[in-house]
Amino acid sequence: MKYIRKGKEPEEFTNWKNLENDDWKPNWDDNFQAPEKPIVHEALLKEQGYLCCYCGMGINRKNSHIEHLKPRTNYPDLALDYTNLIASCQGESEQPPPQPVHCGHKKRYWYDENLMVSPLDINCENCFRYSGFGDILATNESSKKAAAETSIEKLGLNIPKLTRMRREAIDGILQAVQGLTNEEIKEFAEALEKLDTNGQRTPFCFAITYIINKYLIP
Repeated sequence: MKYIRKGKEPEEFTNWKNLENDDWKPNWDDNFQAPEKPIVHEALLKEQGYLCCYCGMGINRKNSHIEHLKPRTNYPDLALDYTNLIASCQGESEQPPPQPVHCGHKKRYWYDENLMVSPLDINCENCFRYSGFGDILATNESSKKAAAETSIEKLGLNIPKLTRMRREAIDGILQAVQGLTNEEIKEFAEALEKLDTNGQRTPFCFAITYIINKYLIP
C-alpha cells in the first residue's frame, strides 16, 4: 500500500454537483455517469500513478473501479465526496468481478476506523513489510500490527495471485540490479517511486523498494 496524496477534485465534478436544486439532486446511483464519472475516474488514476489504491498493481480505466474508502451504504453523505474516492483494481461491471476477488470488491461494505489501514494515511506504508517471496506482512510495531493484519485479510492482499505478482516484480528488479554498485542500486530504487513520462508508477514499487532497501543497500 502506498500513500495517496489527494488533489483537488475535477472542476467538472464540482460544477455538476453545484447544479443541485429543489427539483434535482446529484446522486451516485441515479445520475452520476458520463461525462462526469469518467473524468473523476481518470483523475483518481492520475493522482495514484495508475496503481491500485490497495495492492499496488498497475491499473487503467478498464480494469479498475471507483472505490469508496468509507462505503457509501454506511456513509451516504460521502458518496460524492472526492476525498472519499480512490481507484481500486478489478473493473466496474454489472457482472460479478473476476475471481479471485480482492481489494475494493472484496472489502465491499467493510470499514473500521481503528482496524483499516487507509492509503490516505501518510503513514500507511510503515504498517507493512514484504518478503522476497511476495508476501505482504504486518509491521512488527504492536500499535499498527492489528490494523495491518486485519486490512491484509479484509482486502485479500495475500491471495496466491497477488503474492505471485509481487514475487515476479521483485525477482525482475533483483535481476536488473545485479552488478550495480550500492549507489547505483539506491538511485534505481528512488527512480522506481517516481512517475514515468506517462504519469505512471512501477507496479508494486513499494514492495520492490522495501526489499531493495532492506536487503541490498547497506
